[in-house]
Amino acid sequence: MKTVTGFFSSRDQAEKAVADLRHAGWTNDISIIAKDESKGPRTSNFTGGDGVSDGATGGAAIGGLAGLALGAGALAIPGFGPLIAAGPIAAAISGAATGGIAGGLIDYGIPEAKGREYEDRIKQGKIMVSIKADGGKINEAENSLKQHGAENVEMH
Repeated sequence: MKTVTGFFSSRDQAEKAVADLRHAGWTNDISIIAKDESKGPRTSNFTGGDGVSDGATGGAAIGGLAGLALGAGALAIPGFGPLIAAGPIAAAISGAATGGIAGGLIDYGIPEAKGREYEDRIKQGKIMVSIKADGGKINEAENSLKQHGAENVEMH
């Protein structure tokens, strides 16, 4: 299994990419990480991989984007602030709170230097979408992200 990652500047683009990936058959293999820039109270409802209805926080922040993946929730990362994480990567991020986002990405199998680079992109407001795929479908996942405007699409 390899991981394909891409970054979106717009939530709309990311939502469309994730919806198309799900339509193509990926369900539990999609992960999303984004800064939670919604207004209102913050709650940490991450459930470690349960369904969205069990792990979603209230408000629009978890709405369309994180609602497209499993285990959605809002996390508070020390030194980073509120974060939305969904899918398999959410467990790695929540378990590595002391190592920040980069620590969780490293635990997820992203090389350390890339993990720090990705954390910086998320801090700048980019939305990270990643997909775990085997060799035969990895190019399909990469192409799908690119078709929807993903930047910095990479395989690990």
